[in-house]
Amino acid sequence: MKLASYIRNKQRSYGLWTEQGIIDLGDKLGNKYDSIKALLEQNALSEAYGFINAAPDTSPDDVQFLPVIDNPNKIICAGMNYAEKRIEFNELNPEPTLFVRFPDSQTGHRCPVIKPAGSSEFDYEGELAVIIGRSCFHVAVSTALDYVAGYSCYMDGSARDWQHTWYTAGKNWPATGAFGPYMVTVADIGDPQSLSIKTWLNGRLMQNDNTRNMIHDVAHLISYISTFTPLSSGDVIITGSPGGVGKKRIPPVYLQPGDCIEVEIERIGRLTNMIYEEQTVPAQPELDSSTLCPPSV
Repeated sequence: MKLASYIRNKQRSYGLWTEQGIIDLGDKLGNKYDSIKALLEQNALSEAYGFINAAPDTSPDDVQFLPVIDNPNKIICAGMNYAEKRIEFNELNPEPTLFVRFPDSQTGHRCPVIKPAGSSEFDYEGELAVIIGRSCFHVAVSTALDYVAGYSCYMDGSARDWQHTWYTAGKNWPATGAFGPYMVTVADIGDPQSLSIKTWLNGRLMQNDNTRNMIHDVAHLISYISTFTPLSSGDVIITGSPGGVGKKRIPPVYLQPGDCIEVEIERIGRLTNMIYEEQTVPAQPELDSSTLCPPSV
């Protein structure tokens, strides 16, 4: 089951993404659950699934996508979590490298990603996002995946020249973290450590790895993080980026206005965004073919 958040007819809503179109759950369940986060908080995914064979209400082309979870209590990110990435950055710390991203730094599928005006080193990072389904604290590795609702794609845009000795300043500029297009529930994913993950820039393959090469797998990250902070329904864990980032290329490759950045994860889908300059970002993305990236090769 795929669940997306969006604006439809100027109203915030959410729905089931199917091959035939989107089934608007805001119309059907909005009086009880006004968001995907609310569905998770009330353990109501089964109610959403009850509409899986309903007639679609709209097309993906006719909505403005929001981040899958646009108001999580926490977004916790793991850095340096792939073997190749650690080699690129000469990372030797054996423990997870963690930082936070703020909810208001996110944007949705097919929405503008904004290149910060204060950065000349805006980099791409394709990542697997984990959405927590129910509250947990002090979770064992052996049971950690039981608390996951689903998975999505994330483009964790990074202002490298603002990271300095800490990551937070480089990760929280407005609309630099793209999250979508939808959440795929755990039943449709299976093992989260066997997914190919790719990042495309203007149709060129820049990152190409598999989640099996994470240093700290999803279960370990949940267990480690829940040791020091409770996790709640709708919280998001971003699990790190493979090697191949722009900063470590020769010469470096950074995101520029007009670029198309895409993150594709096996059994999940492809997150697509265009890069805009901070001063020229449109008030709302245009919902036509001009916002779409050309096919990757």
